[in-house]
Amino acid sequence: MKPPRRAAVVFILVTVFIDILAFGLIIPVLPHLIADFYGGDQGKAAEVNSWLSSGYWLIQFLSMPVLGAMSDHFGRRPVLLGSNLGIGLDFIVMAVATSMPLLYVGRLLSGLLSANFSTASAYIADVTPPDKRAAAFGLMGAMFGLGFVIGPALGGILGEINPRLPFWIAAGLSIANFCYGYFILPESLQPEHRRAFEWRKANPFSALKWLAAKPQLFGLAIVAFLGSFAHVVYPSTFVMFADYRFQWGIQTVGLVLGCVGVCAAIVQGGLIRWFVKQLGERRMMLLGLACGVFGFLGYAWAPTGTWFLVFIPVMALWGLAGPGVQSLMSGQIDASEQGRLQGAVNCLSSLANIVAPQVFAHTFAAFIHSGERQASMGLEIPGAAFIIASALLLLALLVAWRSTSHRTTAKPASTAAESPAQPAGH
Repeated sequence: MKPPRRAAVVFILVTVFIDILAFGLIIPVLPHLIADFYGGDQGKAAEVNSWLSSGYWLIQFLSMPVLGAMSDHFGRRPVLLGSNLGIGLDFIVMAVATSMPLLYVGRLLSGLLSANFSTASAYIADVTPPDKRAAAFGLMGAMFGLGFVIGPALGGILGEINPRLPFWIAAGLSIANFCYGYFILPESLQPEHRRAFEWRKANPFSALKWLAAKPQLFGLAIVAFLGSFAHVVYPSTFVMFADYRFQWGIQTVGLVLGCVGVCAAIVQGGLIRWFVKQLGERRMMLLGLACGVFGFLGYAWAPTGTWFLVFIPVMALWGLAGPGVQSLMSGQIDASEQGRLQGAVNCLSSLANIVAPQVFAHTFAAFIHSGERQASMGLEIPGAAFIIASALLLLALLVAWRSTSHRTTAKPASTAAESPAQPAGH
């Protein structure tokens, strides 16, 4: 890898890391901040937090394909830099919010400005050979995990000092990353590979229609959608679940989420290459989904906090699925459509994130006792949301198996790259 390209990829990895770090910083404090507005009612806080999350992802759903199409036309650099700066300024808005309406405004702006993961993925696809994409996307996953290690743990510590301090730290990191990228990030999309920007193609429904029209992508897109839906159980309910089930406070929750991130970083940063070599992308993806099914069931029924911790390494292996799915999909699309593909896939992810917070938060609230309110479903099952997440991944496993069944030779990526029918490569 030439030095300029290496510096660019480092910037992309740092961007993903800082995005998730900033997001993780506020996870331990945001539900408690909301609860303060509602007299400490945890059930109400979970429901209100779900509406904040749904609004955030609704904006992303609408803006993601626009940014993907813009990056295919104008290039990746301006989209990445603009979103980094916007995220930093938005965290400042949330840091000074003194009412729920202003907090809502902050979250909506954050959704509009932070839809840069698809562009980052397209950048990686631009500069990485097909047979190296699985490992490259795995490194992005590792940065995701590392950000999730440090973010919640640091957010929990800083939140004990001042609940608004994590927002200020997140703002500073995002703005600093914008400054770093401004000086070192080259453009990855060459002029001959750019596409004309068309508004009729830059809306979420057009993007989804385009994706549905490609049989080789649609099954894997459903797998990505179900995985994104299941993942929302963490930000939607985990803080309240841990407090209710195990009486973990802000700092403990932050440290546990940090442990989740450590395990995820080990898997995606250190083990992806080995698994791709040994299993190939398809079987690695199926193994990851199976581990997710089992891990979420373990979370749901863990009798103690110690047992919950035991299942964290199992859940970390779920991280094998995402790089496999993304690499298999990107291998089917040429350079001129990578931004559109990533925008469409992340559009699906945003759609999942619009609905999922409502499903998980209301499920959690329905199966717990809160104050004088009894569980509305008649049963006390605090882990009910994790059971739903497990069922979703089981469905994803079945879809993934069926939609890739024509790949009868589960060859490693390096071998698969030799065949045009077998994409190599997250």
